[in-house]
Amino acid sequence: MPRLRELGLAVGVGTPGAHNAITDVPGVQVGHTTLIDGDGPLVVGKGPVRTGVTVVKPVPGHTRATPLTAGTATLNGNGELTGLEWVRESGLLTTPIAITNTHSVGVVRDALVADDARQADGLYWSMPVVGETYDGILNDINGHHVTADHVHQALAAASDGPVPEGCVGGGTGMICHGFKGGIGTSSRMIGLSGDEYVVGVLVQANHGVRADLRVDGTPVGRVLGPDVVPVPALPQMMPAGSGSIIIVVATNAPLLPEQCRRLAWRGFVGLSRAGGGCSDSSGDIAIAFSTGAAGSVPPEYVVVTDGSWSLRYVPHQSLSPLFDAVSDATEEAILNAMLQARTTIGRDGVTAHALDPQVLRAGLDRIRRTE
Repeated sequence: MPRLRELGLAVGVGTPGAHNAITDVPGVQVGHTTLIDGDGPLVVGKGPVRTGVTVVKPVPGHTRATPLTAGTATLNGNGELTGLEWVRESGLLTTPIAITNTHSVGVVRDALVADDARQADGLYWSMPVVGETYDGILNDINGHHVTADHVHQALAAASDGPVPEGCVGGGTGMICHGFKGGIGTSSRMIGLSGDEYVVGVLVQANHGVRADLRVDGTPVGRVLGPDVVPVPALPQMMPAGSGSIIIVVATNAPLLPEQCRRLAWRGFVGLSRAGGGCSDSSGDIAIAFSTGAAGSVPPEYVVVTDGSWSLRYVPHQSLSPLFDAVSDATEEAILNAMLQARTTIGRDGVTAHALDPQVLRAGLDRIRRTE
């Protein structure tokens, strides 16, 4: 399936990196473990299974040995991203970031703790960052099918280069704007004072109402109603727009923790441009980290002989291009998540239809003819 730019469409005016992915940020790697098994009626503990885990490794080696400046933001808190209090308190990211389904956060977190301890002899505590969105519409979420082994597999599979999107990893069972959602990514190249940096975004998109969907400002969701593409039926207890999004922002621009927090907030600009961010039942949470200062912030168990270290960072007045990049890349990542997904039949025959490129094109043309 084509990504957004392969359809001749684009978001904003910036230039993507080589892979148009978060892995365009040097050193960042992404790995998935995808779990698909069974069909038919739900039998708790047996399936159907439509879930998984996605891992973002901010550095190739042990993250704790090379802590990164980081910041977080929450637009709506009906969701979970563990470890946020320590990121807020310290301004540092010290573990990989994992994303899974709502009821598998604990096992994924524990697996990251074990991986952290394995790499650091004598490490006495770890506070991993693990996010979630709810895949119980398609998946046997109470069957707890994600295991520690699946997390270790995702870590082992993590690599740079192109990132598989759509129905993969933690995004396997997700729904976005009434279409099949999941994992999406995008990037932008930024020039500042003669230096070139990269901003990359990865999302797990599981949010939104169909009518609110926009593509680069065009309200295409208004003409792609259930009569054009069916919308999965939600349980009565779940209002329209239920679901969540986790936004991971990475850059090699050297930033202070407060500047990372400001970047994280701009992910919600992209979310709103694509038509999300207005549901009480959505957990909209973002984290941003910078690899540009890696190595200049020593871990607590490394002795700094002179008692000090230097930190180079982008001045605040130069952040606007980075804000634009985060906003545009987030919007494009959400659209890529839907375009790269495939139609999925989950528990009890519930079907989440893919966003067909031809259907999207027809909807855009229909609206533009009336403008």
